[in-house]
Amino acid sequence: MKSIFSVFFIVFSTLLFSNLALSQTFNATYASIANQCSSTNILNNLTEYEALGLKRRGTQELENTFIWLKNKYLSYGYTISQIQEDAYTYPGSPAICKNLIVTKVGTVYPNTFVIIDGHYDSIGGSGTNDNGSGVVSILEVARLLQNVPTKYSIKFINFSGEEDGLYGSQHYVSTIVNGTTPKMDIRLLFNIDEVGGVAGVINNSITCERDTSTPTSNNAASNVFTNELIACVGLYSPLNTVLSYAYASDYMSFQSNNEVITGFFETNETTHRHTPTDLLINMDPPYVHNVAKAAIGAMLHFSILDTALNVENYESEFQVSFFPNPTKSIININKGTLLAQDYSIEVFDLHGKQVFSKTFQKAKQLEQINLTNFKSGMYLFVLEANGKRITKKIVVN
Repeated sequence: MKSIFSVFFIVFSTLLFSNLALSQTFNATYASIANQCSSTNILNNLTEYEALGLKRRGTQELENTFIWLKNKYLSYGYTISQIQEDAYTYPGSPAICKNLIVTKVGTVYPNTFVIIDGHYDSIGGSGTNDNGSGVVSILEVARLLQNVPTKYSIKFINFSGEEDGLYGSQHYVSTIVNGTTPKMDIRLLFNIDEVGGVAGVINNSITCERDTSTPTSNNAASNVFTNELIACVGLYSPLNTVLSYAYASDYMSFQSNNEVITGFFETNETTHRHTPTDLLINMDPPYVHNVAKAAIGAMLHFSILDTALNVENYESEFQVSFFPNPTKSIININKGTLLAQDYSIEVFDLHGKQVFSKTFQKAKQLEQINLTNFKSGMYLFVLEANGKRITKKIVVN
């Protein structure tokens, strides 16, 4: 959500990109994944989002949209254990609103997160552009990255409460980001808000937003990531870019918490924002498709595809992982996309002797084993669930 009367300090990035491209090169794998972005999915999801109606706090339409989003992620292969519902109430309002968080654990830096977010609530109408366009873009990113191993963990977040004052993102930052011990480590927050374009005009540019506000300690890092975002747009989509500044959307809740942020916003701004005419007919769906392609390439760049892993093995092992490895005192078990509620762990030393066993019932997405009594050396960890066996070699120092 932004004011149409905002004054941009705009720098067109043709020259900027030519300089960036020297240090950020084309990745054929990233392009291959981005090119799988489906224009049919974009159009169908926009149509479905619009049909859900006005999405305000306390309405059944908001709850219906939440359920619709949850079912979309499940249909892409994410599991219930990867999905978190963050419920809250507005100040002075008894209405219960929900943020939806989907977590995909990274293979090398599982405790560091790249977050891609956008709000799903609307005001004045169905909000098909503001922000159905951002919602469907994030859904395509989530769909295509579901079975791709990335070094950094990813959180796909759909916030409510944005249109009434960033309430959903503020609640998430205060209770979850800052409520985690230690505090959640966020590499980057990538916000997508209103990227639907304007029907009947040429929409060939996307605005990339950097942090220029106080606190200023992360402004330089935001500028670096936003320049990388600009490069990704040129590498993985046909769009041009415009450099501007971030404000008045959910990334500002993170910005004020001293996190590093960047974002997308349409360059040609709609005149239908916050009205009953914010509809698909007044948008440019092919433009949304191109924005989504750019976002897919950027998220692969920010979260870093793990080329050391075979994608087929990654999928056949249900994305199960053990970390850190090597380790000294604890091992975390990421359940991945394993649907079984219960699983057992057996640990064997190099001589084949079982040195540990445990069964986790109603297992959470992440479970932990204390290894302080283990001698230094290599061990074979065997996870078994519903007849499936997944083995990993773990080094204990």
